[in-house]
Amino acid sequence: MESPIPTRSPALSTGDDRQLTRASSVRMELFAPPPEVAPFVTTFFRMRCDDVQIRDVQPSSIGIIALMARGTGQMRFLDGRVEPSHRLMVVTPSGAAATFEIDGPWEAFGAMLSPIGWASLTGLCAAEHGNHLYDGKDVLPPPLVTASHELLGDFDQLAPEQMSAALSAAILESVRPLPAAHVAFIKTVVEWLAESLSPKLDELLERVAYGPRQVQRLAERYFGLTPSKLARKYRALRAAVLLSRPSVTDDEIAAVQDHFYDQPHMIREMRLFAGRTPARIADPNAPYLSAFLDLRNFREAGPRMAPIPKDLRA
Repeated sequence: MESPIPTRSPALSTGDDRQLTRASSVRMELFAPPPEVAPFVTTFFRMRCDDVQIRDVQPSSIGIIALMARGTGQMRFLDGRVEPSHRLMVVTPSGAAATFEIDGPWEAFGAMLSPIGWASLTGLCAAEHGNHLYDGKDVLPPPLVTASHELLGDFDQLAPEQMSAALSAAILESVRPLPAAHVAFIKTVVEWLAESLSPKLDELLERVAYGPRQVQRLAERYFGLTPSKLARKYRALRAAVLLSRPSVTDDEIAAVQDHFYDQPHMIREMRLFAGRTPARIADPNAPYLSAFLDLRNFREAGPRMAPIPKDLRA
């Protein structure tokens, strides 16, 4: 069953906000996947930090594969659980933001997955297995596990482009096809989310060949949340991205705020899913969070992200 979305977390308290690793200490590079891998991976990334203690925020996401070449740590989830990292680590789909803490120096390479990528590589229900850190050898196909450990062994000798190419090849060898009807359902959900910051459930139900219960079950399987909670999540993430822009206009602010009951409600939702208020998302002391919520991630439709609609009042 789907885990309930918590409403408050001690892990994201004001005190923790002041203890994040400074951006000047972190190097993060993002790499677009080749076209043939794009249905499964939205972004490859490489992280490096030489600090002995590293803290940052992981916004609510679909799923991540990370090769931890250096550093060990843990992730603190919103229900208070703490789970350890692994050399080959899978961050499962999450229903809320979480904090991660690493004993450095830290160096990692990884892939941010789409819903299709998560399901095709793990075969697991996103709701049943959400909000966890798994050892990759326990949930990923053998070709991907073997290739990942080979990359970890050669980590210092390989350029990021070489790692992207090798991991892409292993992913393509490992993915298992999903039912065509389910792929169409995922794409329909993404299109539905793209049309408004607050899409209406009735409009989704009109476009799919499933009843309400099956729509809920499929959304939980591939996205980790029911359609209504999924709409909440992407409303909050996109609002956070929009309001953190230095160029945001008064009209855009008003349009975004109209999608929430009031300003306190908007702030609570953004803290729940993004882990920060708009001012803190733009804070240079949260480099990982800022890169993850970069506006570029929300510009175009894709299998993972819901793009920001052209009409913010829709």
